[in-house]
Amino acid sequence: MNDSPASVPEPRAGSVLLVAAPSGAGKSSLVTRLIADDPSLRLSVSCTTRPPRPGEVEGREYYFVSVAEFERLRDAGELLEWARVHGNYYGTPRQPILAATAGGHDVILEIDWQGARQVRQSYPAAIGVFILPPSIEALEQRLHRRGTDSATVIAQRLLAAGSEISHAPEFEYVIINQDFTSALAELAEIVRVGRLRFAAQAARHQRLFQQFGIIT
Repeated sequence: MNDSPASVPEPRAGSVLLVAAPSGAGKSSLVTRLIADDPSLRLSVSCTTRPPRPGEVEGREYYFVSVAEFERLRDAGELLEWARVHGNYYGTPRQPILAATAGGHDVILEIDWQGARQVRQSYPAAIGVFILPPSIEALEQRLHRRGTDSATVIAQRLLAAGSEISHAPEFEYVIINQDFTSALAELAEIVRVGRLRFAAQAARHQRLFQQFGIIT
């Protein structure tokens, strides 16, 4: 075994990947499969003031906190982004993302366009990916097929989808999720290419860049 320093991988700062989509476009399914296929990826877990639903686990779906604790985190600047939705607070804790990226892990945030704007204030180099359905008709069919929402809620989600989709130009990449396997391959390729960006390579190969006199 070669124990020389050159054989030890150098740490690199990980990237932040912002993945947004209208409800029903398949964002969560794609992200879940992507992380299963690439264990080096980390999924950002949000905190919320709403109570846990049956089957939800603390630290997996959300960190469940009181309103007072959420407001403390918000006021202390410990949230990258936050919003109040249907009377409950939701937000992205800053520290887990700092720790993961410092350790060389890429972090994925499932997020809406408003949250993405807030995160970019701290991570302007974050990679934005917007997931589109192949058509509005396909989106409606998927929402009905899920069987989790009433007709009224589905109508509301479709109405909201138009507003959400109008912000797709704010993201660097767009994936049309017509075929799951193809969309997953495209998302994985975006992650791979992101790891080849100058800043990521410079952080990973500091000694090599210094040897070549590349100033970072």
